[in-house]
Amino acid sequence: MNLKNLSYALMVLSAAATASPAYSDTWTVDPEKSTLGFEVTQGDGTVEGVFSTWDATIDFDPQAPETARISAEIQPMSAATGNPQFDGTLPGKDWFDAGAFPSAEFKSENVALVEGKSYRADGTLTIKGISQPVELDFTLDIDGDTATAKGTATVNRLDYKLGSGVGTDTVGDVVTVTLNLTATR
Repeated sequence: MNLKNLSYALMVLSAAATASPAYSDTWTVDPEKSTLGFEVTQGDGTVEGVFSTWDATIDFDPQAPETARISAEIQPMSAATGNPQFDGTLPGKDWFDAGAFPSAEFKSENVALVEGKSYRADGTLTIKGISQPVELDFTLDIDGDTATAKGTATVNRLDYKLGSGVGTDTVGDVVTVTLNLTATR
């Protein structure tokens, strides 16, 4: 190979190396070590609950968060607060209408580093067939092949027609979604 061809080959390889997209790591959530919950004001107190059935798909590289793809599918029928009265009403038509809408979904559209180990995932949350933008703020700690993420998102229940027959003086309209995930790659 002459010098001209060698120079051309090196230039092409160099361009290909710098033009290659970043590849995210695929993370598998450990459901035994992870929780997806919610909190809402009820009267003078706070009702806390969890979803026992959900799944998440996470492709994330902390060196290139903009390439991340995060999604979750939640089964609203699995919502539990530990209060039989609340738990009996949540799957009903006025709340999650789980018979007609057996799943809710979050999909990220943009993930960005905020600072240090703090990130923000802008995405869409769909509940009862209603899609709204949502910001998920989370911290991420990675130790070898294990990651722990803790985060929150705030949504207005009335935007999704959740408990629309219940006044905000009885149940607050702002719901905080909480997550505490452990995942491996």
